[in-house]
Amino acid sequence: MTGQSSGADAPRRFLFLDASARPDGNSVRLARLAAESSLPAGAEQQWLRLDDHPLPPFRDLRHIGDGSYPEPTGHERTLLDATLAATDLVFVAPLYWYSLPTSAKLYLDHWSAWLREPGAAFRDGMRGGTIWGVTVLAGEGHLADPLVGTLRLTAEYMGMRWGGVLLGNGTRPGDVLGDERALIAAKSFFEG
Repeated sequence: MTGQSSGADAPRRFLFLDASARPDGNSVRLARLAAESSLPAGAEQQWLRLDDHPLPPFRDLRHIGDGSYPEPTGHERTLLDATLAATDLVFVAPLYWYSLPTSAKLYLDHWSAWLREPGAAFRDGMRGGTIWGVTVLAGEGHLADPLVGTLRLTAEYMGMRWGGVLLGNGTRPGDVLGDERALIAAKSFFEG
């Protein structure tokens, strides 16, 4: 979130992190509608599908040897650089077993290493940014409480703003387009 210190006139940069297991799933459709309708004027957007940038399993090295992690390379470097370049992170993540999909959780696990990456200044770079969530589930909204809590608490821990979550309902591809409440909310979601 290096853009946080670049001045009030700098455009916001939204990084959409697609954690869907299905290409063009309901969460992505809802997020795209929200982006088309409510991003601030002049905002930049980048979309990364986490399945196209697979990360290795996270290994906790804090108490092994000198506790350092290898410098990020490949997909991990791509995700770290994109994350630090953004002012706003949008987790586009369908609800899987009441929480984040595996790819989104693994991405967050790697933050533990990035916090210790010399030269990355990850915590400072993230401070002042905003985390958002867009999720679609089959059922009542309260079922997403664990997913929402993970993102909200992550924002709090990192000194970031919690932008909120846009909830939609659907199961089969395209179902969310019939959720009038979600479609209306999408039109002003990023204005908050």
